[in-house]
Amino acid sequence: MDLADDLPSQTGSVPMTWDAPPFDPELALALARSTSGAREPITPENLAARQERDAAVRPRPTVQELRADGRFAVAELRVPGAPHGPDVTLVSARPAGLDGPLPLLYYLHGGGMITGNAWSVLPRVLRDWAEPLGLAVVSVEYRLAPQARYPAAVEDCYAGLVWVAAHAAELAVDADRIVVGGKSAGGGLAAALALLTRDRGGPAPIGQLLLCPMLDDRAGTVSSRQLAGVDTWDRTSSATAWQALLGDRYGAPDLPPYAAPARATDLSALPPAYLDVGSAETLRDEGVAYAQAIWRAGGQAELHVWPGAFHGFDTIAPRAALSRDARDTRTRWLRRVLTRSDEVGGPAR
Repeated sequence: MDLADDLPSQTGSVPMTWDAPPFDPELALALARSTSGAREPITPENLAARQERDAAVRPRPTVQELRADGRFAVAELRVPGAPHGPDVTLVSARPAGLDGPLPLLYYLHGGGMITGNAWSVLPRVLRDWAEPLGLAVVSVEYRLAPQARYPAAVEDCYAGLVWVAAHAAELAVDADRIVVGGKSAGGGLAAALALLTRDRGGPAPIGQLLLCPMLDDRAGTVSSRQLAGVDTWDRTSSATAWQALLGDRYGAPDLPPYAAPARATDLSALPPAYLDVGSAETLRDEGVAYAQAIWRAGGQAELHVWPGAFHGFDTIAPRAALSRDARDTRTRWLRRVLTRSDEVGGPAR
């Protein structure tokens, strides 16, 4: 049984079958050679086993390993969490030898809200962005579902952001040049965090980097049906993850936008956004719709739809031409946002 068949549709009546866009040939070859089980759907029945397997096999580099023979300065921090919540672990890293307050990428890892950790994403983030752009990075170890349901994860992320901004001087980061970002679930959390800090009057990011973001719990888009059983993250896995996160609130009509940012009715006064998705991924249409909603609200969004790309394509095939193009494009956006904020002397909002 498809777990999302009984959810309200986002776009009205959607046909049950659609021809799926083809995968980019280079990406398709890499996926066929992958031994990671990337296309095995996550279900409520296998969720616990998948979480155990992820915890066992996902890299979790130590602080010493992340320092990469002195290339980076790295520290683990325990900071106060949300009221009545546990402390939050942050992993702070920066290129070694760079003095003065650096701009900060506040990064939220992927994993569908049910897997992943703050350490495994850092080697690539440090290599791709921190070193070439002179960025500091803080990666957040937020609580995972279903052990901790909404709003645990987004509140962990918000508490960490507030602490970092308040302690910017001791971290040698620039509180006026913070970009929130993440991939997949982390992209959804970054979008939710931008909404939450706007509405609470919290630290104002200068940008939001939303990579194949997980934004909508309703599974009503064409792409969610079009890529069913095809994408590496299909609607069965997505429904399992949302149900784990939301519990009894799964699919509820009054779900807050901080749980699923696609539910937001007001996308005004947000920092400039970068969104990218693949043409052959489940989350394609919700990412495109979010960019359109930002534009309709008078905001700034840069949208890229990578032809023939599936969910997480640049992780499975990092050396593919499309993956290299995507990384270069993200880096150029980050550089522009940081340069623009430096020129105007403060947040771009």
